[in-house]
Amino acid sequence: MDEFGLIARYFAPLAKDEPGALGLTDDAAVLDLPAGARLVVATDAIVAGVHFLPDDPPADIARKLMRVNLSDLAAMGAHARGVLLAAVFPRGTEESWVAEFARGLGEDVRAFAAPLVGGDTVATDGPLTLALTALGTVDARGALTRSAAREGDDIYVSGTIGDAALGLKAAKGELPGLDAGSREALTRRYRVPEPRLALGQGLVGIAHACMDVSDGLVADLGHVCECSGLGARITAAALPVSSAARRALAGDPALINAMLAGGDDYELVFSAPAAAREAVAAAARAAGVAVARIGIMTAGEGVEISDAEALRVDLKTGGYSHF
Repeated sequence: MDEFGLIARYFAPLAKDEPGALGLTDDAAVLDLPAGARLVVATDAIVAGVHFLPDDPPADIARKLMRVNLSDLAAMGAHARGVLLAAVFPRGTEESWVAEFARGLGEDVRAFAAPLVGGDTVATDGPLTLALTALGTVDARGALTRSAAREGDDIYVSGTIGDAALGLKAAKGELPGLDAGSREALTRRYRVPEPRLALGQGLVGIAHACMDVSDGLVADLGHVCECSGLGARITAAALPVSSAARRALAGDPALINAMLAGGDDYELVFSAPAAAREAVAAAARAAGVAVARIGIMTAGEGVEISDAEALRVDLKTGGYSHF
């Protein structure tokens, strides 16, 4: 099938709910924005063998691509508006693979009300490479950023931390002693993250600083510190940990290092003043997402783990590096 046939069959249906996408038949989309809204734009690419395993289900790969980008919108407190897809398929990719990929992408397009509004498809001799640009909007209150944390702020994280890092290990067969149910739960968290859009939106006007945990909690909190000109002190024992991760830790306590430094959680780490604790709790309840208070922003620089020695935390690297 040629490029235009591929787009017409598998991707144009994902644009049907957005008139401004023009059926993916033009060179660009024309989108309306709510009065007074500002546009938020984020792009992430994922590559086979780097960000996902080559034999991962194509529908899950599509969902991960969608969700890691929507997570960037969540970290800014934005509402999803639409997405653009650039798909670089290896030559010889089976049409059935593309069909399953489009099915998974379509499920998330509908689930997150983020229609496909454009993009490109290319054939290559290289690895499967997928890039998605997420378009979002924020109102007059503005967007959450990494740079506005204040000394004395509480530090929070949403959901549970470390599941994705353990899930990658499980998918690669590196946690052989773990029960099948826990392996499946952790692997699922690695393959299909959950963007915290509702929570991010609810934190606008409450949180001072926010970002998503893509490269590891310590590394990403470190970015907040650097951008805000502050340090952070967290308690590893206060981190929210899933039951599956606890079972993995029971078999190998040293896995705490991977959980703190590993990426792909796509939870939100944010700071807010102590006076806002009730407001944070209310925003979390409204979003249906648990949050845990794990530390405090301090004068200085970098991330300190107060119980590192007691828990045998030994972070030789702060997190995932793209280079």
